[in-house]
Amino acid sequence: MSTDVTARTPAPAPAGGDGAGGDGLLRLMLDGLRRNMRQYGMLIALGLIVVLFEIWTGGDLLLPRNVSNLVLQNSYILILAIGMMLVIIAGHIDLSVGSLTAFVGATAAVLTVDHRVAWPLAVLLCLLVGAVAGSVQGFMIAYLGIPSFIVTLAGMLLFRGLTEILLKGQTLGPFPDGLQKAGNGFLPEVGPSTNYHNLTLLLGLVLIASVVWQEMRDRRRQQEFALEVLPARLFALKLVALIAAVLVVTLLLASYKGAPIVLILLGALVAGYGYVMRNAVFGRHIYAIGGNLPAAKLSGVKDKRVTFQVFLNMGVLAALAGLVVAARLNAASPKAGVNYELEAIASSFIGGASMSGGVGTVLGAIIGGLVLGVLNNGMNLLSVGTDWQQVIKGLALLAAVGFDVWNKRRSGS
Repeated sequence: MSTDVTARTPAPAPAGGDGAGGDGLLRLMLDGLRRNMRQYGMLIALGLIVVLFEIWTGGDLLLPRNVSNLVLQNSYILILAIGMMLVIIAGHIDLSVGSLTAFVGATAAVLTVDHRVAWPLAVLLCLLVGAVAGSVQGFMIAYLGIPSFIVTLAGMLLFRGLTEILLKGQTLGPFPDGLQKAGNGFLPEVGPSTNYHNLTLLLGLVLIASVVWQEMRDRRRQQEFALEVLPARLFALKLVALIAAVLVVTLLLASYKGAPIVLILLGALVAGYGYVMRNAVFGRHIYAIGGNLPAAKLSGVKDKRVTFQVFLNMGVLAALAGLVVAARLNAASPKAGVNYELEAIASSFIGGASMSGGVGTVLGAIIGGLVLGVLNNGMNLLSVGTDWQQVIKGLALLAAVGFDVWNKRRSGS
């Protein structure tokens, strides 16, 4: 009797197999989202925000011209957010980046406008200024043991004052054409005349191939080390979504003037820093000292040197952002860079960084910056007042930090 019952009992359908049907795929998706809530939560939120503002603005948000402006308007915040994410992962904070951005822009203006220094040399000198500023702050934090909040707060006041002194309270410009193109220029037209920018289309196809290769490579490596991976159907759905997103952005940019030069720079930074944080020893050490400093020291991590290098890197990226924003505005202003540090910090936390350190990704910082950028752009298109814009962005930051706290408690339980 028992044998007969066993024979008639249907075997459970494999997870994600064809027998699961639509309900099975939905169940896989929900399970995957629950396990990767921190990774995908903000990405989904960004998609929803884009869809909502596209509807509310009557389609103006995703007009090719507006998408291009969105990139140009937020490029320097995204550059700062990359460096700030590394600082926060290491367990620190940097309040000086906005003022340092303004100071570097002022330095570039004085060199190129007042002293007629060739703009490529001026760019190198400005990056050196950022490196020196970051290394001085990093030395005081790492080797003298002064809290980063105090050091960078002093730096914020110091660089803001030096900017006022350097510019004598006045706006200085314009910049040379070569430097202007770095902030406002687009890739040149190549190939036959079409309805699209050919070089941008080519770069988009290369990016799609790179994304697919990277995702498959990461999945294969996880399987080799017996780590948990997404089910095959959910992984395929993820690839389709990524390809569709890249393709849409590529077509939008290619139907206007092409990809902005600063977008290529930003893409190189994302790829480079993403690789460092995923695969390089330096990136692992940053996660180690932010996640558990005593354990990192016992493991042989040179925490002081890593902290010093993180702030040195932040100084260089702040200088680069200063050059980009000055080139975009075509002038250096004493009031430039105001609240940039808050935008960069908010981008990092919205993008998944943890207040306690040790958690975060470069891509997350970009997603967080894009969330703020789309909010700003969409609310401007809807003519929302700056007072309500501040309220909405503050609520978005509170929601992101609250989500981080809830997610950690859920994981702990």
